[in-house]
Amino acid sequence: MNIVVCVKQVPDTATERKLRSDDNTLDRDAADGVVNELDEYAVEEALKLKEAHGGEVTVLTMGPGKATDTIRKALAMGADKAVHLSDDALHGSDALSTSYAMAQVLKKIGFDLVILGSESTDARTGVLAAMLAERLGTAQLTLANKVEVEGSSIRIQRLTDYGFDRVEATLPAVVSVVEKINEPRYPSFKGIMAAKKKPVETLAIGDASIDAGQVGLAAAWSEVVDFAAAPPRAAGTIVKDEGDGGAKAADFLASKKFI
Repeated sequence: MNIVVCVKQVPDTATERKLRSDDNTLDRDAADGVVNELDEYAVEEALKLKEAHGGEVTVLTMGPGKATDTIRKALAMGADKAVHLSDDALHGSDALSTSYAMAQVLKKIGFDLVILGSESTDARTGVLAAMLAERLGTAQLTLANKVEVEGSSIRIQRLTDYGFDRVEATLPAVVSVVEKINEPRYPSFKGIMAAKKKPVETLAIGDASIDAGQVGLAAAWSEVVDFAAAPPRAAGTIVKDEGDGGAKAADFLASKKFI
């Protein structure tokens, strides 16, 4: 089974994230880049499926040169090889443009199953899996907390507010996973050393037949018009209970439209 895992390098959520003043896009140099946390669960699930059914796991990422750090971690976890889509023309791409570019790469490299995290910690759109499936003409199985493959059939438990739904489809398919699906493995020293020798193919947009007019900031369907720094946190309100503490707390909550 040919499994491709889409991973993304995102700014570390433990550090301050900033937007660039020149074009209002995320300043990726202002914070350390790390693997999107939910994508680690996607890598783990791909490795488990490979261990159970055989095949190969390819990591696919789209991003600047430093995104290779993200690729190496996935390879150290056990993925077999990687493809890095990197081109200045991609800067500022929104979710629609990103899904188009990545779908073009997926068509080029081929796949039986595409797995990715349900959202990224920087954009939090949660729509890439559905967009990829639409562009690729495959089934989409989203928010999976369990994945089973049998022959050409794939079944998931789709997490819902009331429990889960059982969803079944035929491969090829696109699956997004939630954090409850597994526990990602830590890269071993052996895995880290082995990752240095695993193949990483770097593609520009021309290598994947990506139309430059459909990607980048100029082609984005959404934009950040303006932004401002968050105001400093104000001092809290102290309610002194003099027999009427409950009423005072209720009045405060009502003034903030919580009740």
